[in-house]
Amino acid sequence: MIAHQFLFQYASGSLGSRETYAKQVRDAARNAESAAFAMELIDGCIEKWGDLTAAIERVAQNWSLDRMNASDLNVLRLATYELLYRTDIPHQVTLNEAVELAKRFGTKESGAFVNGILDKIAKSDDVGNGTE
Repeated sequence: MIAHQFLFQYASGSLGSRETYAKQVRDAARNAESAAFAMELIDGCIEKWGDLTAAIERVAQNWSLDRMNASDLNVLRLATYELLYRTDIPHQVTLNEAVELAKRFGTKESGAFVNGILDKIAKSDDVGNGTE
């Protein structure tokens, strides 16, 4: 949830410097381990922002990114990052957590929408090819 909130700030252009948001993440996290994990996700998503956006666009038939709910789009970017670059996280865990985030922060249709897009990404040729 912390990573989602900070990526929302990044997408809106109000995240600030890495030093500033790193301190904010540490303050918001329950413990150092949670803060470190959130920072890995935030930094990774920012680094791969263009690739994540392109992966979502490839599978989002009949949906342009500017028509998507901003929260849904950030959940999609975060989960797509995990699917493409974090082989240590089981895909089903990523999908379940993304759907829950979408339901919590999006609209009543967000859970199903996010699930549909991520299911396509999880089954795409991109998965397994993005790892470093």
